[in-house]
Amino acid sequence: MSKEELKRIVKSLKTWEAHATTLLSLYIPPGRPIADVVNTLRQELSITENIKLKQTRSKVQTALEAAIDRLLKIPKTPPNGLVIFSGENDKTGEIITLVLEPPEPVNVFFYRTDKHFHTEFLEDMIEESNVYGLVIIERDEATIGLLKGNSILVLDEIEGYIPGKHSKGGWSQRRYDRIIEELTDEFHKSVAEKMNNYFLPYLEQGRLKGILVGGPGYVKNDFVKNDSIDYRLKSLIIPELIDVSSQGFPGLRELVVRAKDLLKQHTYIKTYDLLEEVKTHLAKDDGYVTYGEKEIIEALNMGAVRHLIIVEDHPRIEELSKKAEEKGAEVLVINSEIPEYEWLKKTFAGVIALLRYPIIS
Repeated sequence: MSKEELKRIVKSLKTWEAHATTLLSLYIPPGRPIADVVNTLRQELSITENIKLKQTRSKVQTALEAAIDRLLKIPKTPPNGLVIFSGENDKTGEIITLVLEPPEPVNVFFYRTDKHFHTEFLEDMIEESNVYGLVIIERDEATIGLLKGNSILVLDEIEGYIPGKHSKGGWSQRRYDRIIEELTDEFHKSVAEKMNNYFLPYLEQGRLKGILVGGPGYVKNDFVKNDSIDYRLKSLIIPELIDVSSQGFPGLRELVVRAKDLLKQHTYIKTYDLLEEVKTHLAKDDGYVTYGEKEIIEALNMGAVRHLIIVEDHPRIEELSKKAEEKGAEVLVINSEIPEYEWLKKTFAGVIALLRYPIIS
């Protein structure tokens, strides 16, 4: 099972709700004997007789019996373990018993019935393992963000008040310049402390791969020397500081794009480059891009698709992605945090294909 497929499953499971604790979540680590797990569930089944509300008791028993029935058909626990979700969605009346082997080993034995499915252990598996910290610093403005997978996240936007220079001369001017310098240092200190608070947890998890710092002029050079930046984070600051002209999300995106040579293998840069390639071919109208579900399916059947680009909430994402993978095409899923998401939805109904060669009709 791919992480993209798991991501779609988790997203669906998170919509399930129950009025009482009737939705079963079960995680079985590698090496755990199936027979032991079945015995545990049978014990839980006998305890359900103590549940007073008949409807709740019936739903929990149905979920447990379905899970036991599925486990009895599995001879041994797979290399990555097993995950089972079973129960009834009280919003829709839909009933599910889903058994899957995740893309990474299950590291905990976990059983619970609740008002929702417990997907948090799977979410850890699909979370982007490596992240980059992003900082844009000016004299009195800053933005702190994260580059995570193919998403840029704004964590904080900070403003200070530093007065501009005045035309007075002599001692007054020197005193005024010193005050401005002190206020700037204080502002940069506060930004450094926020940077520590945001980035250190990722460092301690072993996920922070580097920190990009950008901004106008020499301000960024002075900032990275700030003693308030934790020494562990300072060692991760990429030496090539980037000239960036804006703040907020546009500034963070500019920072990442300008640093693309430093991040060639990162998911965001691959996504950015691929979307730029699509736009170039569309502008040239050279036949290397096709859209419309019928046309894309025909191109897939011919083996002509190099990349299938599809928005995360496309109604046929599972069907089209599976077909693309079977035909040797790479699938790029665009989430709502990517600026081109709305463009793809409005202009191309959320799916477009980059071809290996033009198709002559």
